[in-house]
Amino acid sequence: MVGLPLVHRDMEKMRLKCRDKELQFKILEVFPFTSETKRMGIIVEDTQTGDIVFYSKGADTVMSSMCAYTDWLDEECGNMAREGLRTLVVAKKPLSREQYEEFAARLNQAKLSMQDRNSKVRMVIETLENELEVVGLTGVEDKLQLDVRPTLESIRNAGIKIWMLTGDKLETACCIAKSSRLVSPRQNLHVIGQVFDRMQAHQELNNFRRKTDCALVVLGESLSLILKHYEYEFMDLAVQCPAVVICRCSPTQKADIVRLIQRHTRKQCAAIGDGGNDVSMIQAADAGIGIVGKEGKQASLAADFSITQFKHVGRLFLVHGRNSYKRSAALAQFVMHRGLIISVMQAIFSACFYFSAVSLYNGVLVTGYATVYTMFPVFSLVYDQDVSPEIAMMYPELYKELLKGRYLTLKTFLIWVLVSIYQAGVLMFGALFLFEEQFLHIVAISFTALIGTELIMVALTIQTWHMVMVLSILFSLITYTASVFVLKSTFNREFILSWDFVWKTLSLTLVSCMPIYIMKFLRKRFNPPTYSKLT
Repeated sequence: MVGLPLVHRDMEKMRLKCRDKELQFKILEVFPFTSETKRMGIIVEDTQTGDIVFYSKGADTVMSSMCAYTDWLDEECGNMAREGLRTLVVAKKPLSREQYEEFAARLNQAKLSMQDRNSKVRMVIETLENELEVVGLTGVEDKLQLDVRPTLESIRNAGIKIWMLTGDKLETACCIAKSSRLVSPRQNLHVIGQVFDRMQAHQELNNFRRKTDCALVVLGESLSLILKHYEYEFMDLAVQCPAVVICRCSPTQKADIVRLIQRHTRKQCAAIGDGGNDVSMIQAADAGIGIVGKEGKQASLAADFSITQFKHVGRLFLVHGRNSYKRSAALAQFVMHRGLIISVMQAIFSACFYFSAVSLYNGVLVTGYATVYTMFPVFSLVYDQDVSPEIAMMYPELYKELLKGRYLTLKTFLIWVLVSIYQAGVLMFGALFLFEEQFLHIVAISFTALIGTELIMVALTIQTWHMVMVLSILFSLITYTASVFVLKSTFNREFILSWDFVWKTLSLTLVSCMPIYIMKFLRKRFNPPTYSKLT
């Protein structure tokens, strides 16, 4: 059917143009492509001659067993695969009117079945799929998208391990791995081909164990046998490889491999796909990334993140992923600090006054502290970044710091707890020490110092100032200053405007924040972070 333009097609007929005349066919049955069968079929009737023909198109591994023997099919498939082409076999089978009517009757009966309908329909269709005549073999070049090579190199330099799961032939998968730079030019490929028994699987693993700095390529069928007997041994070797390629992989097997990686490595796993065959894999991963492509939008609709080009994966990981991790870690610990410091102050106050059930601050101050006084500066930390996006893309090695997981650990949690306890102790004991005549003075001094401490701590945490951060801090200061004069029952205006209040509040704030500033300065001076050398 090469060189015959499709003029028209609907659900019932199609027209093809052959030189000066048109060929019209009636569509009798259509069998859509599925990831399980790896083929599709159609039954058409020539309206002029009345000939009925069943056409089938699918992967060569599936079609070779359905077609009559040909001495050139396997050889040509191998030649095309070595050139990096994706092959499809097209075959046909003429049917008589009686054969088709008998088949149609059995197919309709299977479609009306109430139990195991799909399997029964599949069994009826398979009665046609034998002794097919090979019409031809197609080889399509699966061109790489723009900037695939530099994107994969950046991800690899960031310390992220890459596994390629594909349904292509072994030779095609090896060509794609090399052309896309999934495997660097200095690395060799160790191929595990057909494995038939446990002894052979053990021998293949021993051979691979002797290799160093070598990418692994393995057939999906062989991998199933290896995992059945040597799951832990295989994973211990595979996770050390710079790259792993698994070819002839079914959609179900892709999802199983993702779960296997998660179970053995205890790491976060991201799955990237662009077709319907990748949906199960994307949904099984911790982060699913779908690419909108020529194969449709199934992958992008099922994914957590949807992109239009593979090159956007680099920015998604190195810029957005890195910033998201660091911002989330800082924000989570700062929110904890904000709540813990006022809780410790209340505990100290209650302990000093014989554990009386008296609240240090009234409901208005507590609500204001959790909302308008400190909420906007704290949440403005989501705009913070240590390096610009351009530098993060230029130096993907910066991402390796995140792999150590040092930004949100038990150690950092305990450090923030100690900081909260220290600052709460300074503010509360200092306010009690400076207490003179009225209880109102303790509230005014300690709460004002508390607000000032929180705003200064936000300023010390910020690495790159953003206009939103400046505006949020100014808004909090203006709002608190206005509320001091509005809440007359809580604050004494004469005392607030006195020099005594100013120096006491500033003293407490400086004592609570100065050691933290000194520690940050010394750490940045004698143990600077990696990104400081690039800014």
